Amino acid sequence: MSGNRVMALNQLDRITSVMELPEGYFYEQYIQEYLNEASPNWRRIRPFLYRCAELDKLDCLRQTVGLLLDNLVYAPILFETAEDFFHNNQDQAAAILYTCVAESETRQHSERLAMCHYRLFLLQIKSDDQTHNLHAATQFEPYVERLDEADQLDALKQLANIYRSLREWDRLEQTIDKMEPLAQALYFQNRRNRADRHSPKKTGRPLFFYIAYSHLLRACVSEGRGDYKSALQYTYAYADLSWVKETDEDTLHWKRLFKEWAEANTYLNKLFSGDLEILPYYVTYLEKNPNEIFLGLSNIMEAANRFNFNVDDILAKFDEHIKSYMERNQEIDQYTDRMINDHILYLLYELSYYYLTKKANSHGLKYLLECVTRSFITKNKSYLTKCMMLLVSRCV
Repeated sequence: MSGNRVMALNQLDRITSVMELPEGYFYEQYIQEYLNEASPNWRRIRPFLYRCAELDKLDCLRQTVGLLLDNLVYAPILFETAEDFFHNNQDQAAAILYTCVAESETRQHSERLAMCHYRLFLLQIKSDDQTHNLHAATQFEPYVERLDEADQLDALKQLANIYRSLREWDRLEQTIDKMEPLAQALYFQNRRNRADRHSPKKTGRPLFFYIAYSHLLRACVSEGRGDYKSALQYTYAYADLSWVKETDEDTLHWKRLFKEWAEANTYLNKLFSGDLEILPYYVTYLEKNPNEIFLGLSNIMEAANRFNFNVDDILAKFDEHIKSYMERNQEIDQYTDRMINDHILYLLYELSYYYLTKKANSHGLKYLLECVTRSFITKNKSYLTKCMMLLVSRCV
């Protein structure tokens, strides 16, 4: 009160509480009168940053960080603070700090700069806006190879998932070409060095996952280009994981999932190759694996539209499942929200195409309108265009 000592943050919060004012009421004034000094005191500023993040006082957070970054010695500790915010799901606060640290970084090839851009990329792709996600991927891609090798693998997987959902096959293939050799090198190096005490930084998935996932993604590229023979060969590649010797729980979990995906995709690639005799076996598989029904139905509908065969009995069998998927948009096991939205659009479009081709316009237009609405919400220009072209070709 006398002005001889700087007021501590907890004192300011208690004064605010006694005066029955909103939490953080005096923070802007606190910055101007106490923190805006020639030599900022990290012991005083650190708790203030955490409190600003807690109260969502983002302007105060931004102002305070700006006071520090004239002195680059604060960049490392601000980065660590951003990491705390990131792992505590304080996304907006983390983004402010990552952006400021990145802007202050003088070494353009530093790993910290790359990590800032990686974290910002992860924060941005939480959006359902596909155009936004593609922009985020494009902005981040130049930094991916500057990351630590373990982080590179996870970052490349994230990029691959975006390009896959947007059917950007060339960019997806380029990403796989970086991910697969890196994963192989790290996996077999790790196997040789297992006896060493040094433990390398862990990846988000077991190392073998990235090798097998590369084969799965190559199968997706082949499918997208209509080369189902090649897609089938890549599917066989990730179905055979006998070379994976680890037996820990996480490894066994992912090996089981790859085996399940391979079985489903073997049916799919044979079906898309025109082998309609496989259809009853595929339907039986879907009945035994309810988590696969959603995507499986989309695949069956695309094949029906491509080869012009009737699947009314299959649609009747899974009618309740279709209604259920249309009414909810929650996470389904291994799929991310973005993938779910993409698969919903896929199913809606193929259902629209099927019914409109059969002149069952009431059903066709119902699914088409739903597809247009969801495409507009997620800003998926690809499906918006396809829907408009279908409407013109079938209804005008």
